[in-house]
Amino acid sequence: MDTVHKIGRRKTAVARIYLSEGKGNITVNKKDYKDYFTTGTLQYKVQQPLMLTENLASYDIKVNVYGGGVTGQAEAIRLAITRALVSIDADHRAVLKPEGLLTRDPRMVERKKFGQKKARKKFQFSKR
Repeated sequence: MDTVHKIGRRKTAVARIYLSEGKGNITVNKKDYKDYFTTGTLQYKVQQPLMLTENLASYDIKVNVYGGGVTGQAEAIRLAITRALVSIDADHRAVLKPEGLLTRDPRMVERKKFGQKKARKKFQFSKR
């Protein structure tokens, strides 16, 4: 099997993954993912697609991730891994789709508009 390259995004975080045959090592920005993501929840998010498809020890994953916060980065990695697994074997889609892992979460911070205090908050109206 050749290396599979996929991209995942969440909020302003972008994750590029390189998935290849291996022993289950996940490297994020040249660190082990357990050192990069310190909480169990974030580690679970990264592993989730591999656990659901029972591939925890069959692929090595190298990740470059930037932008956003730690949660956004973990979810971006999760989407990229899911996309890579589906491109390798279409049967994985049936397992991952019901869990909602193939959906790109579109929620992003709305931009601040000109002439307003924030994205939606206006300056206080004064008649006089």
